[in-house]
Amino acid sequence: MKRVVALTRAFDIIMAGIISGIVAFTTSKIGVGGTVIGAVIGSMLYQLLSYYFREPLKNVKTERVESRVVFAIPLMIIVVIEAIYLLGNFYWKPQQIFYLLEEATAWNLFRSVGVGLMVMGIYPLLQPETIKKSYGHILIIMGFIILLRGLVDVQSPIVTIYRTVFYEFDILIALAVILVLSYMVISILKDSVVIVREEEVSEENEK
Repeated sequence: MKRVVALTRAFDIIMAGIISGIVAFTTSKIGVGGTVIGAVIGSMLYQLLSYYFREPLKNVKTERVESRVVFAIPLMIIVVIEAIYLLGNFYWKPQQIFYLLEEATAWNLFRSVGVGLMVMGIYPLLQPETIKKSYGHILIIMGFIILLRGLVDVQSPIVTIYRTVFYEFDILIALAVILVLSYMVISILKDSVVIVREEEVSEENEK
């Protein structure tokens, strides 16, 4: 048992180092947007490697809880970014913070977030027993919408077709993204709590 605990802890330490390196690298290359992309890639890598290497070493329920929490973290970051963007339409300070984020990403913030969400959407499609498959479809759609928003400044006939939609309804779109992603985060964390309680009850019954 001690050997199993030691192996899982070693796995966590190694993965923490790898994820930190990924986030640091992507941040250094493309700024704050790189932090989002790095967090998404790190989350995906952790979950996939956990499934193939760590899961045989630990209780499956515990593994599912950890995977859910790791998956939810990038979503929380994106919700905060969207909230800053939304408030920036009404208040000066959030708008200033948002412009700083945009400048840090060379004005590619929404493109980075959009691609990040679409990448995250792949995981639930591959591992529906951990994250609901429907969440994958939603994330891909949300990511595509945010990516389109990030491309509104591109001079293209295709962009011209939908650009007006974002100019007219961007506040509603931002609010919808915040609500959908917030609901998803709460739901994922709520499922994690249920799994933990079930595990505690199971352990008590075994005693």
